[in-house]
Amino acid sequence: MKQEDTKRRILEKALELFSTRGYDSVSVGEIAQAVGIKAPSLYNHFPGKRAIFDAIVEATAAQYERDTDRIDIHVQNAERDIPVFAEITADGLFEKVRQIFDYSLHNETIRRFRRMMTIEQFRSPELAALYSQRYVDRVLRYHAGIFRDLIAAGEIREEDPDTLALLYVAPVLTLIGICDRQPEREDECLRKLREHVELFFRMTHPADGRKEGEP
Repeated sequence: MKQEDTKRRILEKALELFSTRGYDSVSVGEIAQAVGIKAPSLYNHFPGKRAIFDAIVEATAAQYERDTDRIDIHVQNAERDIPVFAEITADGLFEKVRQIFDYSLHNETIRRFRRMMTIEQFRSPELAALYSQRYVDRVLRYHAGIFRDLIAAGEIREEDPDTLALLYVAPVLTLIGICDRQPEREDECLRKLREHVELFFRMTHPADGRKEGEP
């Protein structure tokens, strides 16, 4: 097995174990056994378990950025996506949210990473802060930036963009959480997701279709 392939397998198996049993409950030896190598060989690739964890965080962030780029979602840079959202329809907005929803639930790496972080947030203040930063704070900042520009352009009603971001994002995160715990409710959650997006769209867009401030 090539060195890069071995490193990838180590990260995959470690994430699988961390997401089911938690970081503290998994030993380096168990990771090595899952990969099919001996523990001393694992140390040729990573100096320890924390280095494996850090590499998982970095690799998952890079994967998320690559994958969401295909649907014009750049959580690190809201300005890139302003043109996409400037004159989007309710159906178009739902389709974007649906794609992210589906990706979050069914991409195995992203799903396992979220589960791992959900477990670890209660065991480590450092990881709790990372969880909030990855799954709450940056998502809210991204959407607040989108809404701020749309308000300035007169595309949506003038409201506090930070509050709009909270109103928009919170139900989506809630529905993802429901599906994580009860995957059999996915169809129900998709219906609720559409209802949420359509309601939010109606609340933020002028009823007559004119831009805010137009006569």
